[in-house]
Amino acid sequence: MAVTSDIVESWKRPRAVFRRHLARGRSEAFAFSLLFVFLLIALIAQYPMAARKAYEMPEAPISAQMFAIGLGLLATIPFFYGLASLSRLVSRLLGGKGDWYGARMALFWALVTITPLVLLTGLVAGMIGPGTQLRLTGAVTFLGFLVQWLTALRLSETGDF
Repeated sequence: MAVTSDIVESWKRPRAVFRRHLARGRSEAFAFSLLFVFLLIALIAQYPMAARKAYEMPEAPISAQMFAIGLGLLATIPFFYGLASLSRLVSRLLGGKGDWYGARMALFWALVTITPLVLLTGLVAGMIGPGTQLRLTGAVTFLGFLVQWLTALRLSETGDF
């Protein structure tokens, strides 16, 4: 099934979709590709905000802004791997029976599932700008991420797949 179809289905039946991804077998390349897809879409989501800033401040060209944002997003890769490891350690302390790969997949899949919300947040940042709407959109995005991540992490730690 296509990843885009899985994203839509993941908001209806997150356990079933994540169960299918875990049943695929171990593939570090697939896990990393999920993280890369999220980072690429997060970069695209920043374009409206960078365009707004370039319009308001012509001395900050959009190309330079996007380059800096892209480098910043690449620098988050070790952070996401560390966060996945930390979630695995905490889960093990709480009695989880999963593994490191499952913890990485849970985090990376949760990041991919929120990409539509990340794009919406980027549009709000670019079109409306800072304010209540942006904070509300960001909060909904973060809450959606937490729900998806904790659901997937619980499934990978219980071994019920």
